[in-house]
Amino acid sequence: MSVNNSDLIPVSWADTAREQLFTSWLGTCIHEFSLLPQTLRLASADASFRRYFRINSSSPSHKSFIIMDAPPDKENCDSFVSVANLMNKAGLLVPQILSWSRPDGFMLLTDLGSHTLLHHIGVQVDLTQPDITPPLKPFLQSIDALVTWQKASAPNILPPYDEELLQRELNLFPEWYLTKHKQVCLNAEQLNTISAVFQLIIKSNLSAPNVFVHRDFMTRNLMIPDSLDESRLGILDFQDAVMGPITYDIASLMRDAFCSWSEEFVLDITVRYWERIRKSGIIDGNGWSEDFGEFWRAVEWMGLQRHLKVAGIFARLTLRDNKPKYLADTPRFISYIRSTAKRYRELFPLIRMIDTIENVESNQAYSFGRL
Repeated sequence: MSVNNSDLIPVSWADTAREQLFTSWLGTCIHEFSLLPQTLRLASADASFRRYFRINSSSPSHKSFIIMDAPPDKENCDSFVSVANLMNKAGLLVPQILSWSRPDGFMLLTDLGSHTLLHHIGVQVDLTQPDITPPLKPFLQSIDALVTWQKASAPNILPPYDEELLQRELNLFPEWYLTKHKQVCLNAEQLNTISAVFQLIIKSNLSAPNVFVHRDFMTRNLMIPDSLDESRLGILDFQDAVMGPITYDIASLMRDAFCSWSEEFVLDITVRYWERIRKSGIIDGNGWSEDFGEFWRAVEWMGLQRHLKVAGIFARLTLRDNKPKYLADTPRFISYIRSTAKRYRELFPLIRMIDTIENVESNQAYSFGRL
């Protein structure tokens, strides 16, 4: 979920039966929370089947609330509730769940505001420009929140980000991006290349220490609070959280899905994050706490897994779910994939194959990296 300023967009329903269920549930909340039904409007819709509405209140303590519409046959809200509780206990700023109709998939939440970190940055810099340098402060707040979340990690609470899940996500790239979007009939050599490189990526990812992973920790899911008394960033879209590589969320933050930061800025924030997790004692394996180069390599390889996955997801959203706006951002992910793959000799077969498919002239120069 990334809540925006779509205050003038009314709520429409394709399913009248679900509309009736919603109206009935909303009626049970009106008096307790002083809701004003006539102010109901669309706040946002995301890549899933969830929608979010905003509704005003006459309560002196809350100007507005957020309502989640998550059809139970398509979305499971149990994970949203459990992760929200985990994050709240860790001291993070997340929406509070005030009312939940579990059978119908409606939820009343506190409103963290309408200004995402992406919007906040966009007010200060031109997001249409490549490789921008955004303001530093909100990214320091972001890594503060990330370290707080990771320090709360405990085993056997969240699902594991294991080899099976990593492989399933990687497979989205050849299935949806290459085969269905680019309409490439992959030959035996290309399939072998994909399989071999994917195994290298998974091996690298699984070598990382395990912590709580938000799994979509980026500027559209971080909120600038309206209150001057609140120093924390709000956190949204956490329902897919897992226990997995410590490198995932920092890679997600610094290789954003919708805009690209300058390489100097990416390195600066990643170094600052690395220093904080070193001091916290979260990392001590593989020499990472002593060697930023090793840690940076692991972040890049984790980011590569995410880039391949997201390119596949964005193609699937267009071709299967009729949401074409996401596909417009796939060139950014192909650029991320190429910039990482060309730096490591083990990944050069992948960049050569992608360049052939994308009709890009390959640059034969590449780094040997750390082995």
